[in-house]
Amino acid sequence: MSKVGFIGLGNMGSGMANNLVNKDTYLNVFTRSKSKLIPFVEKGAFSHDTIKSLSNESEIILACLPDVETSLEVFLGKDGILNEASPGTIIVDHSTVDVETSKLIWEKSLDKNLYFIDAPISGGPIGAREGTLTIMCGGDSIAFEKAKPIFSKMGTTVVHMGGPGTGTSMKIVNQLLTSVNTVAAMEAAILADNCGIDINSVIKILSKSFGGSKMVERNMPIYIKERYENSSAPIRNIIKDLKIISEMSKQMNLNLPLTALSLNLFEETNKLDIKEPDIASVAIYLNKLSINKEV
Repeated sequence: MSKVGFIGLGNMGSGMANNLVNKDTYLNVFTRSKSKLIPFVEKGAFSHDTIKSLSNESEIILACLPDVETSLEVFLGKDGILNEASPGTIIVDHSTVDVETSKLIWEKSLDKNLYFIDAPISGGPIGAREGTLTIMCGGDSIAFEKAKPIFSKMGTTVVHMGGPGTGTSMKIVNQLLTSVNTVAAMEAAILADNCGIDINSVIKILSKSFGGSKMVERNMPIYIKERYENSSAPIRNIIKDLKIISEMSKQMNLNLPLTALSLNLFEETNKLDIKEPDIASVAIYLNKLSINKEV
């Protein structure tokens, strides 16, 4: 049985790690918030006070972190994984970062005789909790095959996309569609509402029509209930991802107008007086625009 380390127990990481420990994985855990370690220790996981301690006891190390800066610190920092893991260790970043970051960590890992896989995830906190995530992986194919049984405890769709950075590239494509489809779904909900159509009926019809999408399924029920606050899929995350896409598109000399418009709409929505607003709350801003109210 491989000894697995998991770093980062946030909205996504906690569900992922929980699936690992519940499925008989020898699991080492580390996170900055010590209280989050307690439920995992009670289930048989081993808690660690430092990345060094976890790295010394793990053959495969997974990390699920909130942003680029944290990934760079955890992997490349003075006390990070690359300086502490033993040669031959497989190290995995499940975070959503830019391709440049993934390739940098991969390049540095070669100097340490480590195997790096960029393996971002999709499916949200529910997918993380239920073990139904999509995991898109880039990096060495042999390392991927060794890590795949671990990935399969957390996700139902696990795909090796290709070389270093391709997993991250795929996640960026996914986030582009997530953002644009969310805006489109909320525009459609507003239009249907103003036509006097019951939104539950809209969801039912769209589930069998060309206009349907995962974002319709996810966001229209939130629109109905108007439960926009304290989200586990907050706007700040999609803004972070869209800024990554925006910078990449500039570097590639690509014009992505829908992506740029979506970023603007989410940024304006994030200025509204909503506590930790859900991505579906873009409907509030769109609705104000559509009825010519001052925003």
